[in-house]
Amino acid sequence: MFDGVFCPSVTVTDDEGNLDLDLWGRHIDHLAEAGIDGVLLFGSIGEFYSVSLEDKKRAVSFAVERAAGRMKVFVGVGDTTFSNVLELSRHAARSGADAVLAVSPYYFGPSPQCAERYFGAIAEAQDLPVVLYNFPARTGTDLTPDLVASLAARHPTICGIKDTVDCISHTREVIGAVRAVNPEFSVLSGFDEYYLANRSSGGNGVLCGLTNAVPEVFSKMDKAYKAGDLAEAFACSQMISRYMAVYGCADLFVSAVKGAVAVEGLPISTRIFDPAVQLDDAQMDRIASILGVSR
Repeated sequence: MFDGVFCPSVTVTDDEGNLDLDLWGRHIDHLAEAGIDGVLLFGSIGEFYSVSLEDKKRAVSFAVERAAGRMKVFVGVGDTTFSNVLELSRHAARSGADAVLAVSPYYFGPSPQCAERYFGAIAEAQDLPVVLYNFPARTGTDLTPDLVASLAARHPTICGIKDTVDCISHTREVIGAVRAVNPEFSVLSGFDEYYLANRSSGGNGVLCGLTNAVPEVFSKMDKAYKAGDLAEAFACSQMISRYMAVYGCADLFVSAVKGAVAVEGLPISTRIFDPAVQLDDAQMDRIASILGVSR
């Protein structure tokens, strides 16, 4: 159902943490014009854990209108309060979004039985497709291949996953298990440099952070792969591999991505929500150097 290159958008705010919809709209325009297949609001890079429910609703309505059908709009509904998860899921459906993305509830580490109930309730709360979000390094629990296949079998609207696991064999095993249940189930990798590995394993592409800063490179790689130009796709992949050093330039990867967007020319605030260590000038210079741009 979902195939190609997808961007987990930064949440664009001013230095005080207020939504900056003007600059966010320009960012959405850039992604669409670059050929990105879809944008995710309020994933990990979107700081979903720090944004109020009301601001999320406002941003979702805005983004759907701004995207205007040029690319898919996913809504991350992660929250520690389950009623908020369901409320934002329903708002996404009312606003005309294309899917919701649901991360495993963190801190209490749900058992497989609990995870079945949790994701099943999200699927049953509204009619949008549900994309699972597996990020065990942050949530503390793994969506195993068997669990993903079971969810897909029980709930037809659960039809995709973002597998943010730094091991392509996990993603490959998810593909094998879930495609036996639903051959059209979308499997996206969460690590930027796994595009070609994901494709060779039978997956559908990536949903990854550096698309915020260099969407044209990812779009070019995706188009080249689909056209059978593997040399061009590989060249883009090599470039992305070099850009991965950006993530190591900040205390938190969210800051690094915001810094990359800023050095690429969109004058957004690079501040992230507290508690946080903010980017300094030396880190911004390093990001610019990696991306090959001047400040």
